[in-house]
Amino acid sequence: MADIAKEADRARSKRIGSLRALTPFFRPHIGMVVAALAALTLTAGVSLVLPLAVRQVVDAFQTGAAGLLDRYFAWALVIAALLALGTGLRYYLVTRLGERVVADIRKAVFARMIRMSPNFYDGILTGEVLSRITTDTTLLLSVVSSSVSIALRNMLIFTGGLALMLWTAPKLSGLVLLIVPAVIVPIIVLGRRLRTLSRENQDWIAESSGKASEWLLSAQTVQAYTFEHEASDRFDDVTEKSFLSARTRIRVRAIMTVIVILLTFAGIVGVLWIGARDVRGGVMTVGELIQFLIYAIMVAGAVAALSEIWGELQRAAGATERLVELLEVEDDVTDPEAPATLPLGEAIAFEGVTFRYPTRPGVAALDDVTLHVAPGETVALVGPSGAGKSTVIQLLQRFYDPDAGSITLGGTDLREMDRAGFRARMALVPQDPVIFAASARDNIRFGNPEATDAQVEAAAKAAAAHDFLTALPEGYDTYVGERGVMLSGGQKQRIAIARAILRDAPVLLLDEATSALDAESERAVQDAVATLAEGRTTIIVAHRLATVKQADRIVVMQDGAIAAQGTHDELVAEGGLYARLARLQFTDGLAAE
Repeated sequence: MADIAKEADRARSKRIGSLRALTPFFRPHIGMVVAALAALTLTAGVSLVLPLAVRQVVDAFQTGAAGLLDRYFAWALVIAALLALGTGLRYYLVTRLGERVVADIRKAVFARMIRMSPNFYDGILTGEVLSRITTDTTLLLSVVSSSVSIALRNMLIFTGGLALMLWTAPKLSGLVLLIVPAVIVPIIVLGRRLRTLSRENQDWIAESSGKASEWLLSAQTVQAYTFEHEASDRFDDVTEKSFLSARTRIRVRAIMTVIVILLTFAGIVGVLWIGARDVRGGVMTVGELIQFLIYAIMVAGAVAALSEIWGELQRAAGATERLVELLEVEDDVTDPEAPATLPLGEAIAFEGVTFRYPTRPGVAALDDVTLHVAPGETVALVGPSGAGKSTVIQLLQRFYDPDAGSITLGGTDLREMDRAGFRARMALVPQDPVIFAASARDNIRFGNPEATDAQVEAAAKAAAAHDFLTALPEGYDTYVGERGVMLSGGQKQRIAIARAILRDAPVLLLDEATSALDAESERAVQDAVATLAEGRTTIIVAHRLATVKQADRIVVMQDGAIAAQGTHDELVAEGGLYARLARLQFTDGLAAE
């Protein structure tokens, strides 16, 4: 299991631990809750009245009172009609309430998860989060829209039926009450065990979903390395553990059901045997015995139903804990309660920034970095892999906070501003472009949802994407598949660049934006980026030095620190790391030397 899930479980299991955690989601729908409870009470009450009518019918039949018999049968029909109406109303209200509450929970969890910083996802599989949003909420839907209603109805029937049993036949009812402790104890003892097993089962299901998501999203790599068999074995292992956990839970629940039903009905049979002797002795009428019998059956059925539902409620409690964990998990990066006003300028400054990724605390990704980027300046970050170039982009968007030092935009610390506010002033082209399962047009419009089709196409032309997009089967409206599987790497990158162009933000961040392009497309995109960068504060991360020769300033990074900075010509003349990289990449440079 993911470490973060285990830590959350240990810290919160006692505090969350029940369906009361769902209360905030029911409060906005209190009117529907009251109506559902009213309908539920009506059906339970009518059910409890029905045996009284049956008793009257039986006694009237024995005495031969035809008029009373007709009247009692008529009342029985009225009661049945009320029962049918109340049951239908209860089903509608409770089911609708369950759908509404679970939909609200799903929205709340997703809204929370989509805002979590990358550090959260470093410690948990995305597939496990998805399992909680889907599998756990589906279980909650079943419980809230059905099991809870049935449980409350059976509690009312148990309470009311027991009271009416006492009123009908006190002696027989007293004998029945002697059985109750023997029934309740297994429910409590085995119920606790069920709760633990249910939580364990849900965790294994989430682990299974996480593994499936991971392998399927990397299916091509798995196949390329002929890892299918190993992947299947690992998934089979997790799935089998999930099954074994479920089997244990089912066995415990089955044992509890057998014990409860056996004890309940064995006791009732014994009590009815005594009641039959009382009827023969004239102590009570046949109608009274039948009335008591019906109430006894109703009470026994309610107990059996409650024991059955108890397991479902335990599973729901486990699912609730897992969902509330997501809602209550603390993010390492948060917005201030009173955000500062967004600055007017776009000057960027790193002042003595040191940062270590939480998953690699022993290695400094940035070590005491100080870097100033003036408004409108284009700065390129170059250096070997792992030098900290992309980390600068990560910190500038405040996906993480530095361990030491500060990062400012327009003179204001990023930690003092609302993240959504300053991120809206940035356009990012990541190293691995993200393409959504939508049309090419919608993927570009992601940069500006309000953009017109003409603006989308203009951005595509500027990113050298227009020609290949118009050649697609449906042009810009072609569905590009999950993660853009219908596109090549270079085509994905050009769509991502078009998206950034369409955003038209004052700060432009390019993280290896042209790494997947051919020479011709790269030149076209470079021209577009050069035009786009005019008047904008631009930071370009690149391995290929040809893409950054014209930058206002080139910053050479090595081992998380700034090794040198200057123009291309200055750095080549200076020697050092940049000059070595230049000699490796520019054959004309080698010839000149």
